[in-house]
Amino acid sequence: MSSAKNKTSPSREDSPEDRNALAPSLNARMSQPFIVIMGVSGCGKTTIARELADRIGGTYLEGDSFHPPENKAKMGKGIPLDDDDRQPWFDILVEEARDTLSQGKAPVLACSALKQSYRDYLSAPFDEFRLVYLEGSFELIKSRMDARDHENMTSDLLESQFATLEEPEASRHLLTVSIEKTPEDILDEIGNWLN
Repeated sequence: MSSAKNKTSPSREDSPEDRNALAPSLNARMSQPFIVIMGVSGCGKTTIARELADRIGGTYLEGDSFHPPENKAKMGKGIPLDDDDRQPWFDILVEEARDTLSQGKAPVLACSALKQSYRDYLSAPFDEFRLVYLEGSFELIKSRMDARDHENMTSDLLESQFATLEEPEASRHLLTVSIEKTPEDILDEIGNWLN
């Protein structure tokens, strides 16, 4: 994947006063984590990301809402997206996270991020990155999806999502949580981990 565009940084010609004026926003940005709640469709990303953002005073970002219309149309027809479809979407997500951090708030993004390369791309521009993987079985998630009406995703695509899923490897930046737990217990576990 290509690199996301970097924001313009202060030039060497900037005066000390100009650089000092930028310091508060830079410090705020670096002190907050970029949190991604990942997993296949139907695992509860939206619920957990929205509630987590409320709990920590962050900003909730719904990944699906940033898809261009062409992507939404494909998903609505049950056609999986390819990496070419996802590239401009990931660029938008990175910029949204940067903008949120520049305001001193933690972005909490609900995004499937099924492949390691996607997660690497999303995390690369950020010093503080946290990944929460909502883990659940095909049978459990399919039963949940069949019981609801999802704007862009049908349960027919769930099998392809599980085929694409590359489970993240253990690291200090990762928390894996079973979706068999209640949302409240999941949120408590994430909160304790972040602290």
